Amino acid sequence: MADPKGFLTTGKQLAERRPVDVRLRDWNEVYVERSLLPIITKQAGRCMDCGIPFCHNGCPLGNLIPEWNDLAYRDDFVGAIERLHATNNFPEFTGRLCPAPCESACVLGINQDAVTIKNVEVTIIDKAWDRGGVTPQIPERLSGKTVAVVGSGPAGLAAAQQLTRAGHTVVVYERADRIGGLLRYGIPEFKMEKRHINRRIEQMRAEGTRFRTGVHVGEDITGQQLRERFDAVVVAAGATTARDLPVPGRELKGIHQAMEYLPLANKVQEGDFVESPISAKGKHVVVIGGGDTGADCVGTAHRQGAASVTQLEIMPRPSEERPGHQPWPTMPMTYKVTSAHEEGGERIYSVNTTRFTGDEDGNVQELHLVEVEFKDGRFEPVPGTERAIPAQLVTLAMGFTGTDVKNGLVEQLGADLDARGNIARDGRFATNVDGVYVCGDAGRGQSLIVWAIAEGRSAAAAVDTYLGGKTPLPAPIRPTDRPLVV
Repeated sequence: MADPKGFLTTGKQLAERRPVDVRLRDWNEVYVERSLLPIITKQAGRCMDCGIPFCHNGCPLGNLIPEWNDLAYRDDFVGAIERLHATNNFPEFTGRLCPAPCESACVLGINQDAVTIKNVEVTIIDKAWDRGGVTPQIPERLSGKTVAVVGSGPAGLAAAQQLTRAGHTVVVYERADRIGGLLRYGIPEFKMEKRHINRRIEQMRAEGTRFRTGVHVGEDITGQQLRERFDAVVVAAGATTARDLPVPGRELKGIHQAMEYLPLANKVQEGDFVESPISAKGKHVVVIGGGDTGADCVGTAHRQGAASVTQLEIMPRPSEERPGHQPWPTMPMTYKVTSAHEEGGERIYSVNTTRFTGDEDGNVQELHLVEVEFKDGRFEPVPGTERAIPAQLVTLAMGFTGTDVKNGLVEQLGADLDARGNIARDGRFATNVDGVYVCGDAGRGQSLIVWAIAEGRSAAAAVDTYLGGKTPLPAPIRPTDRPLVV
């Protein structure tokens, strides 16, 4: 194990964030570069080597957390990255973006601060990249089989890398102009700089994976053509149909889905625009939705120079401690202060938007809201609490309702949908169409990045079995597995 007394003698210490007034001047990641290196071994030494490591169960990837904690504690980062890569294709993504259900399930977290698993993870992979420890894994022989992967988000990339390493010829189709899916255009630069994606793509290219950008499968190439050209098809198109807000005034200019707003800010960082076509500069901004996507909009608006930023949430403010009805080792719904919230703005809970009003030119100017309380299974307005707040830019960050390829690719393939509107699959990630598989949010519904990567790895194992009769590839989860979240 790591330090036998580490959890008793060492307190929790997180990565240091750059000062707010400094980081708002750029789009770089909010953390001080290499801030964890002097302390990471001690933090890894807090791992208890508990009899049953519940962190394994909290992590859909089944990451070997106690093993690489022990190796990091001993300063064996070569061994640590080997154990980390054994279960996770992209730890630099999860170490920055995952909400860490593993930490919620940490045994130490029953009555103390959990081990800082994410910080250890991201330090291991960053050191591996710095030291040249991440190299292409080129297959020794090719199978002669071909696989098309539709979508280049975390699920699609994980499936593609696993299948390429198994010896198949894999082509990844992406309708955007760059590879990465929501990793590229949904995650702001200050949460994850896109250089991390770029070097993984170069590794995958060196391994043999082929990428085709600007190809809208279902339009530029049909589902039937994919089935004719490839021995298997993996649909990893995500769940990108955004939930809308059908209230009076929704048609006013200046009201946008988060996934209309955030990608343009990322395109500025890619050099496509000098300034975003949808900018918060000098405007009163309202973000509807209290989740991670809403926080991304908050941080983006701050960097664009918003006059004010207000985030609305229909649910009550969560408690700061684990609620009694969400016991360990489940992932609790607690109050979180992200880096974006540290940077300013107001958060208002238990409110519902009733309508928008605008000026004579059709631009939104005010958002009208009312306080609500939950009664008899629904949110009821509280009489006398109606009010209006200034809103010259509104972003809708209320989640997603399913994949948006239903009326094109899915129909062309002849694939069935489940009761929730996702692409239906069996216990092997297979659809009702022979040779067609689905993984990630397209089959699961909106979920976490760790579930996307885990599904991509498992679907790859299923496809490899379909193509060759057996597989050495690991399959960490089944489609029916559910997260430890109440």
